[in-house]
Amino acid sequence: MEFFAEFFKFLMLRKKYWLFPVLFFLVIFGGLIVLSQGSAVAPFIYTLF
Repeated sequence: MEFFAEFFKFLMLRKKYWLFPVLFFLVIFGGLIVLSQGSAVAPFIYTLF
């Protein structure tokens, strides 16, 4: 958890605010892919890519 705190401090210090939405969508899509493996939602996920 210390890594994430340090990373967010870095983003705030360097004013890289545009990375927050990118990281947010990466986490959302990553979680969606992990949770949908082997489920009925999988074909719909694969059409996104």
